Amino acid sequence: MAERAHRRKELTGVVVSDRMDKTRVVQVEALRRHPLYEKAVRHVRRYKAHDETNATRVGDVVLIAETRPLSKEKRWRIVRVLERARLEAGEAGALALEEPVPAGRAARRRAAGSGAEEGRRTER
Repeated sequence: MAERAHRRKELTGVVVSDRMDKTRVVQVEALRRHPLYEKAVRHVRRYKAHDETNATRVGDVVLIAETRPLSKEKRWRIVRVLERARLEAGEAGALALEEPVPAGRAARRRAAGSGAEEGRRTER
């Protein structure tokens, strides 16, 4: 019987979620032409990929390869990181120190300290 070299599919995408243990959601984007209108249409697909060492982070560009089913939805594994996500200097610290934004309109007015709310109240 002749041996066939089965080449597994490989795709390049960006990690969009790293919240699961040993699993990453990788978004693969492709431009395709519409068959009738010939307009370039962006086709986006999200794959769950296995990352044994939890080495990748959101924003990393990775190469994923098709593999045997590892779970209900996971049929891809991360082969290697092509490009690491860039974090600006001080950005990580700024995210941690950033204070929460007030939710409602009244809370935003209180946070802004506008004099409009003082004018509405009358003392009796």
